[in-house]
Amino acid sequence: MRVLLVDDHALFSQSLAIVLSDFPSVEQFSNVKSIDEIGPIIERDKPDILLIDINLGKLAEEDGLLLAQSLLQKYPNQKIVVLSGYDLPVYRKEAEKLGAKGFINKDIEPEELLHILERINNGSTYFEKDETYIEELTETEKQVLRMLASSMKRKEIAEHLFMSERTVSNHLQHIFEKLEVSSAVEAVTKAIQLGYIPPL
Repeated sequence: MRVLLVDDHALFSQSLAIVLSDFPSVEQFSNVKSIDEIGPIIERDKPDILLIDINLGKLAEEDGLLLAQSLLQKYPNQKIVVLSGYDLPVYRKEAEKLGAKGFINKDIEPEELLHILERINNGSTYFEKDETYIEELTETEKQVLRMLASSMKRKEIAEHLFMSERTVSNHLQHIFEKLEVSSAVEAVTKAIQLGYIPPL
């Protein structure tokens, strides 16, 4: 199994390389120093699995989910797995929706990681099922939530999104119902826990 890692943490990359090199089933492990290397490496080495972190820091302006999406458009048969410390329900759902084969928390034990990668390489997918089922928010509802989190008042949100205050109130009502909360503070807190809003 050939594995390619896209992660901006050099120490994590080196540690993973050392750990995985102990397993006979890992034929090759490599990581990229630049996003521009990914395409040529996929075409040259044909990695079985591409591991991508969500937060790519200085490696890329976009996050790992957006990168995975654009790579899958170009290489639809490439198996991509998100390996991240940002293990939030919204991210897992997004990764599954865009066509990734798995979402793995970085806290995982090496042996377990290897078993999951082997199963994915053999055609399985891996997404831990979360008990938290949340009805998905629309793009507008996400925008309203983010503005709410940045302390904007309803009137300001209405002006910013070119809609009436009544429409903003309707959106908020839908958000509260979907997140099963009863106040703006609860909505923002839960949205951060689920991954709709980056931690403040």
